[in-house]
Parts: sequence; C-alpha cells; structure tokens
Amino acid sequence: MLVAVVVAALLAACANMGRPEGGPKDETPPVYVRSNPRMGQLRVTGSRITVEFDENIALDDAMNKIVVSPAQRTTPAISSNGRRITIELRDSLIPNTTYTVDFADAIKDLNEGNILDGLALDFATGDTIDTLRISGMVFEARNLEPAQGMLVGVYSNLSDTAITTLPFERITKTNQLGQFTLRNLKEGTYRIFAVKDQNRDYHWDRSEDVAFYDVTISPTAVPTTVVDTLESASGLRDSLVTRGATRFLPDDVLLTWFNEGYASQYLRDHKRDGLNKLTMEFGTRADSLPRMRLVNTHRSGDDISLWAALDASATLDTLTYWITDSTLSDLDSLTIEAQYMRTDTTGGLSLTTDTLRFNLRGVNTKKRRLEAEKKEAERLARQMEEIARRNQDIHERNKRRIEEGEDTIEWQKPPAPEKKFLDFKLSSSAQQDLNRPMIFKSATPIASIDSTAVKMEMMVDSVWYPVAAPRLSRPQPLRPMVYTAPYDWEEATKYRITIDSAAVTDVYGLHNARIQQEITTKSRADYSTLSFNLHGINGRAAVVELLSSDNTVMSAPVRGSNALLEYINPGTYYVRLFIDANGDGLWTTGSIADSIQPEEVYYYPRKINLKKNWDVENEWDIYELPIDQQKPLEIKKNRPKLKDSDRTDSTDDEEEDEFFDDPFMRNATRNNGLGTSPGGGIRQNIIR
Repeated sequence: MLVAVVVAALLAACANMGRPEGGPKDETPPVYVRSNPRMGQLRVTGSRITVEFDENIALDDAMNKIVVSPAQRTTPAISSNGRRITIELRDSLIPNTTYTVDFADAIKDLNEGNILDGLALDFATGDTIDTLRISGMVFEARNLEPAQGMLVGVYSNLSDTAITTLPFERITKTNQLGQFTLRNLKEGTYRIFAVKDQNRDYHWDRSEDVAFYDVTISPTAVPTTVVDTLESASGLRDSLVTRGATRFLPDDVLLTWFNEGYASQYLRDHKRDGLNKLTMEFGTRADSLPRMRLVNTHRSGDDISLWAALDASATLDTLTYWITDSTLSDLDSLTIEAQYMRTDTTGGLSLTTDTLRFNLRGVNTKKRRLEAEKKEAERLARQMEEIARRNQDIHERNKRRIEEGEDTIEWQKPPAPEKKFLDFKLSSSAQQDLNRPMIFKSATPIASIDSTAVKMEMMVDSVWYPVAAPRLSRPQPLRPMVYTAPYDWEEATKYRITIDSAAVTDVYGLHNARIQQEITTKSRADYSTLSFNLHGINGRAAVVELLSSDNTVMSAPVRGSNALLEYINPGTYYVRLFIDANGDGLWTTGSIADSIQPEEVYYYPRKINLKKNWDVENEWDIYELPIDQQKPLEIKKNRPKLKDSDRTDSTDDEEEDEFFDDPFMRNATRNNGLGTSPGGGIRQNIIR
C-alpha cells in the first residue's frame, strides 16, 4: 500500500511540470579545475597538455593569443572540447627547462562569454622550476593606443644584435588592455622588447613595429601582504583577512612601440599614363631624384630635364614627368636609362641602372593622331556646310528684300575660332580663413606667372579700392601645379582678386583666361582660441596638437610653459602633446640601432567643446594622470571587446569604463631617458 502511494505521488509530480525560474545572470569566468601536467609539475616528458574547467568553454583566436614559452619553432595544435583544452607541442621538449603556457584572454565560458584573463600553466622538464616575473604594459608611441596581441620577449644575451638575429628566450603576448606578464624567468639580467612579429620568427625585422626598454632588468621577488574579503554562504561580505604573498618586480614596465619606417627601396612601377605623361613609383621615400636619359629617338642621350617637366611628391617616391617635346609625345614607345638608389642584399643602398620602356599600351600614337585629325577635319567640314547653308538662306532673303525695295540687308559674322585656355583656377573656399592663404591649382605644370598682372581690391562702403596684390608662389619647389598666395587679411571684409588673361603660362604654351573672383574673409568672432598653462615640461621643447577624433587639425609650439592655438573653428576637439627632443617641430620615431626612443606623447584627458568667440584657458599637468589613463575613451580605438550578452548601444562606454577600472592598476613609471615620471596602469604581479 505504501509503495502505491509513493508511486502515485511521483506520477502526480511528473504530471504537473512547471516552467523553471531563471537564476541570476552568470558573470563568473570559467574556473581552472585541473591540468596534465599539473601546475608547477617537475620532470615532465610528454608533449600533450590538457586543461579542464568547471564549465563548457570556448577559445577566442587561440592560435594568436595562446603562447608557449620558450617559443616553439613549429606552431602547437590547440583545440577545445566541452570543458577541456588540448595542446599538442610539436617541438621536442628542452631538458632542464621551465615551460609556460600563457592563455592571456583567449578563454571564455561558452554561454555568457565571461573572459578568464591571465591564466598560465607552468611546468619543468628538470628538477627545479623558475618563478620570477616581469609585468608591464605596451602602448603605441604616437597615439598611446594599448597594444593588443603584441609579442613581448626577453634576452639574457645583452648584445645589441640579439634582437635582430636570435629568437626571444621567454615570450608572452599583451592582452586587450596592452598588459603583459613574462613568467618563469631565471635569476639574471635581461633586455626586454615588444615586437609585432608578422612572420613568427620571434625576433625583430626592420619593417616590424618594435618597443624597447632603455635599461636592463633584473627581476626579483619580495614578500608582501594582501587583504582578502571573505564572503558568507549567502554571498554577503563577511570579514577582511590579511595574509602573506609574494610580489614580483618590476611590475610597472612601460613600453611604447614605434616603427622605424624602414622599407626596401626599389622601382615599384613605371608607366606611361598618356601621350605626354610618364610616372615612376618607388618602394619608399627617397633622398634624391633618379638620373634619366633617353636611349632611343632623335634625342638619344638627352637628360629628361631637357624634354620633360617634373611633378614630384614631397617624399620623392612618386614622380610624374610631363613631356614637353611633341615629337616625343607622338611616339608609341620611349626607352629610358634610369639610375637610382636601390636596397641591395646587405640592406644598404647602392646605385643601380635600369633600362625602362614606356609604352602606350594597346594604342598606336600615329593612328590615334590621324584619327583625331580626321575627326577635327570632319567637324570643321560640318561647320563650314552649316555656315554655307545659313549664308545661302541669308542671300535668298536679301535678294527678296532688294527686289521689294528694302534698304536693310542681313549679314553673318564668321564664327571666331575656338580658343583653348589653360585650366588654372582658385581652388580655396570663397569664405576665406584669416590664417590661411589662397590656393591655386593647374591641370598642367606652370612655366611662368606675370606677377604684375595680379591685382587685388578691397570693398569699402560698397566701393572697390585697390590694395597690395598677393604674390603667388609654389609651397613645394617640385610641385609646379599648386601655388599659394599668403595674405594679411582684414576680418569680415570682401576682396576681389583679378588675374589678367595670359598672365599664367604652362609648359605647353597655353595661357589662362581672365580670372576674377570675390572672397569674403571670416570674422575673428567666428573662431575660438585655446591656450594651455603647462606643467611638467621642465624647459623641454614641445608641441601641442589639436585633434579632431585622433587626427591633427593644427599644432603650435610650446613657448616657455604656454601654448596658444588660434583660429579654431567651433567644434569638439582633443589635445595631444609631444616632447620635441630634436627640435624639428615634428613627431619623430625611434631607432633600435641608435637606442633612441620615440618622442614622448601625452594626452589632455578630457574633450574640449569650443564655440564661436570663445577664449578657453586650461591648466595641464602632463603627469597628473598615468599614461594609460590619459587618452580620452571617446577616441581610444583599441578597447576591450564586450560580451555579446552585455553589448547594447547605450551601455558600451559604461561597460568599457568598468573594464578599465582595475583596482590593481597602480604606480607605473615611464623610462624616458630623463629619469622617471609618474605613471600608472600596470597590473601588480602578486602571488596570493
């Protein structure tokens, strides 16, 4: 009887199934449970590694984020299945060596995407395991963007050539915040670098991004204390407990990466863009122009400067030659001997000579010219036929008028021949900025400008009065198609510039048509002015840059401890400063060979909203905030990725702010060759 009652109760329970209530949102990352080999295991011989967790996991970009140190010549095979990660090492294990498998932020739970950041598994093939660590952060030198997924490594070989010839001895990669921890180091002295290792050879090649620390590092471990918060079974905080721990130093290394801008020099392309244009493109900037001379045609041996006009980019890596001799432009093919500097097998530059053919591909120049002449003759014939027909009509009407006794007769003035003018015009806006020149552009290279034919007038009380004329000049000597005309403008004033016809002549003898254009200058009240009283410069040369998003709008040198930016159009801006170590007014990259760091960069930590007729003055201590906290979040590009379940349009910034608010980020220092300066944002390296 009792059995029957129990069975009935169970059936009733099964028959009344309800909807399970949802529990609290899972915000906890996966928890490490066990591994083979174990954490810190000695005398390991197998090449298969497994790691298990308390829930199903997924891997994010495992091949790039998970790093095995020492570096593996053959890429390990990495896979996940349910709660387990499996790694197959394909290189033989090195005897008496400590190995580290650094998972960085590659592990997350399968359902909610909670990231487990900083897990590392270590084991040794010998009887001891190395335990020292170095921690820090890596940023891009020019814009302080956190370097995500950048390789960080050390050498105990302190030679200057180690970085270019030897693989790193111990490696790791930066996480989404640019943080890194190099684990399981032996006692000793090291040099530390960060590299964007494009070809996976675990050292630096000259074209790759790189960062280096100015001084050698000797890692140490010191005892410390930490405070833990105990929680009750209900999840409420119960009490604080202090206990001993180990802190590994240094834990505040700041590396700023740069690119030397090295690229192999070679002739990338050469072509003939049309009848009268030759173009040459080189692999990188050049310090000199190539020597070029014809080796065919009746002008064989003539240097290119005798029969073409050059339009060159500022870096001399793109050259356009405009052929001025029509007997050459009419030819289908030109052969030129070119002598230029080229990167040789040693990585240096040496003079090389090429014979280049410039062909009009798929075009017969003589045939094209004959066809053009035929079309022009046909057009003129049609025009003459139309004129003859009209004249015949006029003749018939005049004949009737004479017969009817009228005195007035019609006549037709022959049409004036069409005249072709040089395409030369003012390209700057009719609403003229007070701090900018007028800009003129031409479709073909200019040979000469008659300055006496340029006139300027200013309107006063609705009357035009002549004023001093601007002088047109090339802003770059090798750009003969762009001219500027600086002028001392009066604000809120109407001007009229006139350039007489035939004042401008191009290399083909074409002249301009008469140009007359009115220009109205802006008022000073249309602009804002921004100034800074700077602290921390300490007499060093510096430049302040005004940014729209992260792009430079204008810049101004720091004079003493002050910087002034004028004629700013209203809008939202950001501000950056760099220490101009070489005094050239430009941000300068670093050099590995010469041990020169890139010029230091600092950000004003807040955006600035400017309105018309505002004069804004700010105090700015460039060391007030740590380096990693200076750049405003609105223009930071390398942000941590959000979990899909947390991503909403309205909460992205709040979520990312929480990610960046790390309680362990404290007391970083920047090694800038002038001592250290306050910084921050380096995760402390503590064993709890």
